[in-house]
Amino acid sequence: MTRPLVTLDASDPLAVLRGLEAALAGGPALLPVAEDVPALPTPPPADVPQRVALVVETSGSTGTGKRVALSADALLAGAAAADQALGGPGSWVLALPTHYIAGLNVLTRSIVAGTTPSLVAPGHFTAEAFADAADRLEVGPAAPRRYTSLVPVQLARVLDDARATAALARFDAVLVGGQATPAPLRERARAAGIRAVTTYGASETSGGCVYDGVPFGTVQTRLVDGELWLHGPMLAEGYLGDDTRTASTFVVDDGLRWYRTGDAATTSDGVVRVLGRLDDVVISGGEKVPLGLVERHVRELPGQDAAVVTRRSSDEWGEVPVVVTATPIDLQRVRDHVQAALGRAARPAAVVLVDALPMLSAGKPDRRAIHALVDDE
Repeated sequence: MTRPLVTLDASDPLAVLRGLEAALAGGPALLPVAEDVPALPTPPPADVPQRVALVVETSGSTGTGKRVALSADALLAGAAAADQALGGPGSWVLALPTHYIAGLNVLTRSIVAGTTPSLVAPGHFTAEAFADAADRLEVGPAAPRRYTSLVPVQLARVLDDARATAALARFDAVLVGGQATPAPLRERARAAGIRAVTTYGASETSGGCVYDGVPFGTVQTRLVDGELWLHGPMLAEGYLGDDTRTASTFVVDDGLRWYRTGDAATTSDGVVRVLGRLDDVVISGGEKVPLGLVERHVRELPGQDAAVVTRRSSDEWGEVPVVVTATPIDLQRVRDHVQAALGRAARPAAVVLVDALPMLSAGKPDRRAIHALVDDE
């Protein structure tokens, strides 16, 4: 059994909302796309398996293109577990693109709550536009809570504006994800009275399924050779047109179906700490250096909450970490700070100063473009 796959322009969030609502009710499956995002090499199919309600295209910041197929059951299970973890259904401000899973999650949770999200004006995200959307947000007895979902750079812009900060402080929870949230940014939010909830997840898990390091609902975690695996009702069906990738990424073990995240992690007392991509480890002078962990410590430094750490070839060491930032900082200060936390091998070899960091439309750093900047130096 199949059903048609309808492609919609993600620049019209309300049209995507209506399309998603129909898909969740058993109508045509939905594929939201953005005009400013490069198309995948192959066109999407006209029809998809009956269980598929939503298809999310993603190239990621480092990987190759894929189409993640999600069922209505997975999306609704994730929404229900998230509502329970946050304290109940609510009304949402939509500040993220609706061709990415985080923006689609806002729509799904709005549909479940029977509310219509308040939209941040399209275009470049500004604190003023967010404050305006927050002022327009309507709450009612059935969904009395206020929620939004942001990426770290958006949260930082809000915190730089007094009116937007005051508006955000009225929210019951602010989901912050898409990338690691620097500790200084979390502290700023907390000091401003904002309940920021750091999230971890992927399109393959119907979005965030780990809040503040704790899996919600019936989500289970496992570490296999240092890689984080996730299990739960929110897992995707797989990848459209790519059975090989589906089989290698979604595996059955002990009778349970697991998603291999490709991320390195540690767990302690039930709390998950993601260290970065397993394939984003450099061997520097014979020692393994996780670039994501180096980046996390660099972002602890003042003004560096958006800095990116990438790799560069070295005749002496093999590969070395390099910091790319739009905010000037002394290299020795960076090296001393990282060495104190991670050792000599993790010290960045250079700081590359740029006018602006290349970004993806979802607000994440475009790591391939950033790596190219370092290669061109």
